[in-house]
Amino acid sequence: MNPSALETLELVTGTDPSAQPVATIVVLHGLGADGTDFIPIAQELDLSAIGPVRFVFPNAPVRPVTLNGGYAMRAWYDLYPPSASPDVPRREDEPGLRAACQQVQALLDREVARGVPAERTVLMGFSQGCAMTLMAGLRAPQRLAGLVAWSGYLPLAATTAAERSAANQDVPIFMAHGRYDSVVVPERGAAARDTLLALGYAVDWADYPMEHSVCAEQVADLNEWLVNLLSLTR
Repeated sequence: MNPSALETLELVTGTDPSAQPVATIVVLHGLGADGTDFIPIAQELDLSAIGPVRFVFPNAPVRPVTLNGGYAMRAWYDLYPPSASPDVPRREDEPGLRAACQQVQALLDREVARGVPAERTVLMGFSQGCAMTLMAGLRAPQRLAGLVAWSGYLPLAATTAAERSAANQDVPIFMAHGRYDSVVVPERGAAARDTLLALGYAVDWADYPMEHSVCAEQVADLNEWLVNLLSLTR
């Protein structure tokens, strides 16, 4: 898999779309969605206090997904049905996760090459994109501004402590989950939160009265978090 092969859509906030962005937010969509999924949410945010911000919306590759009967869809990695026994660890697509991690890192590196420092770049994801945000963000070799992890979980949790980047050991993380989520149950999100807190990360956690989705209160909280975060890192 070529790390530079991801298709991307872009949006620059502000009145002058040709202005050099002062920050970048890379948004990773969920299983079966695509880069357009979070464009409306980006358009709802008011980041004028920061200056022009570039949103990058990559499309995950199309691949067969075992959990969905082998049906091909956009997915960052393969997913497997959970074991019938709670004592059997959940099977993970480690090769797929690691390949996708390289692809995401290539996007972060491209932003640096385009003039936005890594410490002014936020990595954000929903569901499977949330898993990739935590996977890639905690391993990124350059300090990022922050991570936004919504309605997902921590992949390859057992390797996180050994593989995490020293540069991002104190990266701010905004995690959120729906209380009634039946796709990624709240316990998985809470377990990821607890693991990260135990490793010393600064986690802002919020849950909302919703299912596997995004609500207006959540977007407002994100807006406030981003403005505070990117104002502090200027």
